[in-house]
Amino acid sequence: MTHAPRTSRRPARRTAVAGIAVAATLALTACNANSQPAADSSAEATAVQQGGELHILTSAPAINWDPATSQNLAITTLGLVERRLTSWKTNPDGSTEVVPDLATDTGTPSDDGASWTFTLKDGLKFEDGTPVTSADVKYSVERSFAPELSGGLSYHKNLLEGADEYTGPFQGDELDSIETPDDKTIVFHLDSAYGDWPWIVSMPAFGAVPEAKDDIETYTTTPVATGPYRVAETVEGTSVTLERNPEWDAATDEARTAGPDTVVFELSQDETVVAQRLIADSGADASAFGATFVPPAQLAQVQQGPAKDRLVTSGPGALAYLAINTEADGLDDLDVRKAISLAVDKNAYRVASGGEIAGDFATTLVTPGIPGREEYSNGVNDVAPEGDVEQAEKLLDDAGWSGRELRFVVTDDAPTLAKAQAIQQGLERAGLKVKIVPQADDVWTETVTQGDGSKNDLTLSSWQPDFPSANGNIQPLFDSSQVGDGGYNLARYSNPEADDLIERATEETDLDAAAKLWVEADQLILGDAPVVPLIYTKNSFLHGSKVENFRIPDFPAYPNYMQVSLGQ
Repeated sequence: MTHAPRTSRRPARRTAVAGIAVAATLALTACNANSQPAADSSAEATAVQQGGELHILTSAPAINWDPATSQNLAITTLGLVERRLTSWKTNPDGSTEVVPDLATDTGTPSDDGASWTFTLKDGLKFEDGTPVTSADVKYSVERSFAPELSGGLSYHKNLLEGADEYTGPFQGDELDSIETPDDKTIVFHLDSAYGDWPWIVSMPAFGAVPEAKDDIETYTTTPVATGPYRVAETVEGTSVTLERNPEWDAATDEARTAGPDTVVFELSQDETVVAQRLIADSGADASAFGATFVPPAQLAQVQQGPAKDRLVTSGPGALAYLAINTEADGLDDLDVRKAISLAVDKNAYRVASGGEIAGDFATTLVTPGIPGREEYSNGVNDVAPEGDVEQAEKLLDDAGWSGRELRFVVTDDAPTLAKAQAIQQGLERAGLKVKIVPQADDVWTETVTQGDGSKNDLTLSSWQPDFPSANGNIQPLFDSSQVGDGGYNLARYSNPEADDLIERATEETDLDAAAKLWVEADQLILGDAPVVPLIYTKNSFLHGSKVENFRIPDFPAYPNYMQVSLGQ
């Protein structure tokens, strides 16, 4: 590529993972973003079976409860203990909507869309009975800027006015673009219009942290609860137990049903062992579910055995893709990148991923279910899943490809290596030479997100949006500001026309108009072939026989922990 990158805001990235799906129906529109009143969900809560001890089996060695440093989804772990200004409500029809949580509505934008006002609900309290105020929300957001508390989702850090130089509240400084005119009102002033702001304030930092109870050394294990549960006990590396928070009021909360009396996270669990325990379904495991995907080796066993009715698989979700380093020697040629796209055997990749249950073949950058997504053909993205070797060879010949060896850098885990070998074999059919370079996860991350890009030509990744908007698909992966310096533009793609479309779509407060711009960006970027879309991944989870209301919405492709309950 010959395009020069421009300077622009850098919304945060989520570490790429193995899948998340997206929404089919959304309630938010820019014109009526403040029209959703707080619903009394007590009737819904009482309709759910109350009681019992739910066990959540996870491979994670610890749970980080600090909202400033967490990248947790709104419907999973942190949502049980900590509420935010808005939350996500997942519905039986699979749809996900942004709903009021601590706030009375999903925000009132100013006429220019650059300021958003929220009012807190009446009667909100921390677990110790102290009232939740707008100052607590402001402080929670401000502390996320502190260098001592890095690593969390941080879109807001690049959107709030005057935030570039702000380093948090611990030296007594405030962020002037967050105003709290009274105990119930909080106003955010942004650098420019941002139509997806109601989704942004559903992220962890937009909860409430009482300054008097804040100890950054211990908050990660002893948060002050606003949700239906509070942390009762932590056994390092082994378990975290939650108990009911008596100060939580179901009438103020339409996102959570709080069925179980107790929730126990069993930490450091081997995924294969978890699958076998849940298949056996004995003792406490009948009241448990796995927080991680069922490994491919166990999927066939589950599908053909007595536990098949307890296997829940999402719809197509995250984009798994092959990134082509557009700055590398020879790969700056569009025809060479198109040849690589044509040579890839997507079917072999899917087989290596677990077969049809692993996902649907991908054709666009915006994932299924995102509002405004459109299918289209550019002559390459709709080629047969097995590829078109003959056309790939012709493009390589016409481009005068030198035949140099391509360095294919991937993480060194067995599932990824199997997928890489499937890609390698497809490319070699077209005469390309490909060397797989396995690296430890942290080394791989540094190789593909830092430096000048000189250490790799190809890599595998997958991407889950942090909220159901094409913004979450396109901007982090293809805006030129995301090249290097920890950004996830792994293709090192830079095109001023694409940057302009991304900026215009981001600032558009009419969501229908924004969706059209994102489709235009999708087509433009994929036409430049910086990546090869492989599959939209599907996630499979297993639960015990006593677990009820275990559903995976269209977005995200994870179970909603906040609505799970237990039967007899």
